[in-house]
Amino acid sequence: MPVEEDVKAHPGASDDADRSDSRTEAESRPEATSDRADQAELALKTSDRDAQGDDPAPTMGAISPSQMGTIRFVYAGYFAGAVAVGFMVSKVADFAWLRLQSYRPVIGDPRDEVVMPLSAIVGAGTALYFWYRTRARELAEEVAAEMSKVTWPSRTEVTNGTVVVIVTTIVSTVFFALMDKFWGFVTNLVYGGS
Repeated sequence: MPVEEDVKAHPGASDDADRSDSRTEAESRPEATSDRADQAELALKTSDRDAQGDDPAPTMGAISPSQMGTIRFVYAGYFAGAVAVGFMVSKVADFAWLRLQSYRPVIGDPRDEVVMPLSAIVGAGTALYFWYRTRARELAEEVAAEMSKVTWPSRTEVTNGTVVVIVTTIVSTVFFALMDKFWGFVTNLVYGGS
C-alpha cells in the first residue's frame, strides 16, 4: 500500500496500486485462475480457427456437429433405428390389414392415414425406450467412441486396393478357365471321350 506522501506526489499511483492488489487477490483464488485458463483456451481455439480460415461456430447458440463429438453418431443411430422399426411396423400392419380384409371385406383396403402415424409412434416409442435404458445407451456410446478411433484409408489407398482386387480376380479367373480347359483336354485323351 502506498504511503500518504507517495499518494500526494503521484495522485494516480494509489489507484494503480489498488488495482494491482485486487489483481493479485483474484489471481490467488483457484476459480479465478481456472476461469482465466478457460478464457485463454477459448481465445487460442478462436485464433487457431481464424488462422485456418474456418467460420466460427454457428449463430443463435446452435451446436455444430464437430462440437457434439461422438454423441452425434449415437443420436443418428437411434434415429435410424426408429425409422427402421417404423418401416417394419408399417409393413406388418399393412400385411395384417390385408389378411383381416380377406376375412372381413367390410374393413376395406389398408389406409395409410392410420398405418403411418401408428408406425411412427411405435418407432419413436422404441427409440425412446432404448434411450432411457442406460445400459443400451452406454453400449451405443462406447461403440461410437471406439469407431471414432478408427483410422480410415485415404482415397489413394482405397483406389490401389480396388485395382489390386480387380486385377487379382481377372488373373485368377483366366488361370482357372485355362486349367479347366487343360484338364478337360487331358480327361478326354485318357478316357477317349468325344
